[in-house]
Amino acid sequence: MSDYWGAMLDLRATTFWEDLDYNDVAKAGRIDGFVPEGTYDIHADGGAYCYKGLRLSLCHGWASGPTSWLTANVLGVRPVAPGCEVIEINPCLGRLSWAKGTFPTPKGLVEISVTKDSAGKDIAEVKAPQGVKVINRKSL
Repeated sequence: MSDYWGAMLDLRATTFWEDLDYNDVAKAGRIDGFVPEGTYDIHADGGAYCYKGLRLSLCHGWASGPTSWLTANVLGVRPVAPGCEVIEINPCLGRLSWAKGTFPTPKGLVEISVTKDSAGKDIAEVKAPQGVKVINRKSL
């Protein structure tokens, strides 16, 4: 996730693209403005098969996949009761030093902040709305 989506973010993507060729990343111009003359335009010059010449989509409805993946796997959010009345928090930062996010429930947003302590252990601080029980597997 870090390498693939990270390369898109480095080029200033705000979505998840349908395709990315790593060989194009180093030579490509950013997509958040006009690409300078003589610089590889990853949108206009990139793509394979039938996706060549501005046919490569840089925004898809399914492009929100990284967000749900990060919520479930990095923040470690898992509903364990109907209506999110009980949720489990069991984060895994991996190489990250911190992560923050929210998780929507019918009763309001759950706020999660995860950091590494001095021993490298993931520690989660969670704020939940009334009516949502949190099982925090990585609390202080």
